[in-house]
Amino acid sequence: MSFGVSTKGKSFVDGASRIFLAPVLPLLDDPTITEIMINGPNAVYIERRGKLQKTAHKFPDENALQSAANIICQFVGKKLTEDAPRVDARLPDGSRVHIVAPPASHSGVCISIRRFPANPMSVDDLLKFGALSVAMRDFLKLAVEMHLNIVVAGGTGSGKTSLLNAIGRFIPKEERLLVIEDTLELQIDQEHSVRLEAQAPDEKGRGAVPIRELFHSALRMRPDRIVIGEVRGGEALDLVQAMTSGHSGALATVHATSPLDALRRLETLCLYADSGLPLHAVRTQVSSAMHLIVQTARLRDGSRKVTGIAEVMDLDEHDNYTVQPLFEFKFMGLTPEGMIQGQHRGLGVKPSFTEEALSQGYDINAIDFS
Repeated sequence: MSFGVSTKGKSFVDGASRIFLAPVLPLLDDPTITEIMINGPNAVYIERRGKLQKTAHKFPDENALQSAANIICQFVGKKLTEDAPRVDARLPDGSRVHIVAPPASHSGVCISIRRFPANPMSVDDLLKFGALSVAMRDFLKLAVEMHLNIVVAGGTGSGKTSLLNAIGRFIPKEERLLVIEDTLELQIDQEHSVRLEAQAPDEKGRGAVPIRELFHSALRMRPDRIVIGEVRGGEALDLVQAMTSGHSGALATVHATSPLDALRRLETLCLYADSGLPLHAVRTQVSSAMHLIVQTARLRDGSRKVTGIAEVMDLDEHDNYTVQPLFEFKFMGLTPEGMIQGQHRGLGVKPSFTEEALSQGYDINAIDFS
C-alpha cells in the first residue's frame, strides 16, 4: 500500500536547506516513500510500499551529513551536541525525524525521517488495499459507535497508526475527542478535538510533560473519547482505571504480536505505575477494561493487514487472560511474484455483547461472522 505525503512544509527544503539536503532531496519529494533512513554518509535506505531498499544516494562526507543534521535541528530550534547526541523533531509537513550522532552512534550521524500521508486513509481505503474485509469494517464501525474500548496491537510499521486514524473517523461528530501522543502523528478527522503532545525536558531537566500527566489533564477536560497514540508507560494504569470508571469508547495502540501479548503488555505497563496493586487486581482491571484487540501486521511481501480481531473475555480460573477470536486473516499461498494471497474470514462466533447491541438498535446480525 502506498501513502501520499504532504507538501505543506516544502519551505523546509527551500533556500540554504536545499544545499545541505541536496543528496536526499529527490527522496524527500517522492510521495511513495514512507521512511528515509540515513545510516552515515554512504548508506541511505528508504521504505516504499512496506519494503526496504538501499538507494544510490550519498552525502559527500561525514561533515556534509553533520551539516544536514544541524540544519534540521536549527529549523526546529534544537541543538545536536556531544552532551545531547539525540534529537527528536517534527517538520512542518508532519514528518517525524530522529537523529543520533556520535558518541552515541558508532555509525556516524544517523537520521531517520518518517513520512505521513497528506490525506489519511479511511477504512474504505484500507478495504481497497485488502487490509481488512467488509465484515471487519462493519464490525469495527459498530464497536466504535457502541463506545467499546479498542486497542490496536502490532509491531513497528504494521499499520497501527493508519488503522487508528481510520476507525477514529467512526466517532460521531458531536463528540469531544482528546488525543494524547508522545509525538503528534494521528490525523483523526474530528471537528471537536483537542490534541495534547508530551514534552521532553530541556537541557536543564525542566519542562517535562509526560503522557501520564497529559492523561490526567484530559480527564479534566470533559472528554467523550480519549485516544492515546501509543501506550508505552505507567499511563496504562490510568487508562485502564478510566475505562472501568465510565470513560468508555477509548482507542489506543500498543506494541504486541498477538491479542494475548497485547493484554500482557498492558499489564506490564500498568505495573510501571508502581501503584502497589497486586497482580490479580491489575489483571482483573485490564481484562474488564478492554473489549477488543485488533491485531495488525506487516507481512513479508510488505503488505499491511488486520490479521485478527478478538474479544477480551473474563480471566480463567487460573487468573490468565482469555480472548475469543472473531475474525482472522487466513494465509493461502504466494503468487509467482511473491505476493501473499489470503482471505479475511469470520470464525463463526458472535461477540458476547450481541444482545446488548441489538437492544441499542444496532443491526449486528447483518454482519457476517462466518
